Amino acid sequence: MSQGNRPAVFLDRDGTLIEQKDYLADPDGVVLIPGVTAALASLEAAGYAVVVITNQSGIARGLYGEPAYHAVAERLNRILAESGAPVDGTYYCPHHPDWSGPCECRKPGTGMYRQAAHDLGLDLAASWYVGDKLSDIVPAVELGGRGILVRTGYGREYEPRLPAGMIAVDDLAAAARHILGAHG
Repeated sequence: MSQGNRPAVFLDRDGTLIEQKDYLADPDGVVLIPGVTAALASLEAAGYAVVVITNQSGIARGLYGEPAYHAVAERLNRILAESGAPVDGTYYCPHHPDWSGPCECRKPGTGMYRQAAHDLGLDLAASWYVGDKLSDIVPAVELGGRGILVRTGYGREYEPRLPAGMIAVDDLAAAARHILGAHG
């Protein structure tokens, strides 16, 4: 796979962009975490691709179907676009190893990131990996990027196990400030 030149900010969905709700299947449950749209707009203005990468094991578990996932994703994408902060892409893993067997896409696996890089012409090593779980940020180690744990969602629980070289910040707004301050 060839890599492009554009860096990305890869973002987890639940607990990072929107309030954490386990197995969200209702579009009306989409509630943005404060500061998200301004953070995304600032990253986009700086030239970053903004890509949502989300595990959706509720599909494999039979808790909701792919149409419900897509309805939630479409609502989030519409809210972000209407707020002036559209995303460049959204990728999801519908699997869980206990229900559907192993896959290449489920985070911390790198399949979704590699697919996004292929589709959107992204430089994985120049990218940032942001989320509220270690599985959201440790792909940065394999792919050569940098990880940021946000304390929203489950972030505070994972902070004591933060890998060396990665940081924790309060929320996506703080992550965006750090990324922009690091000059890519």
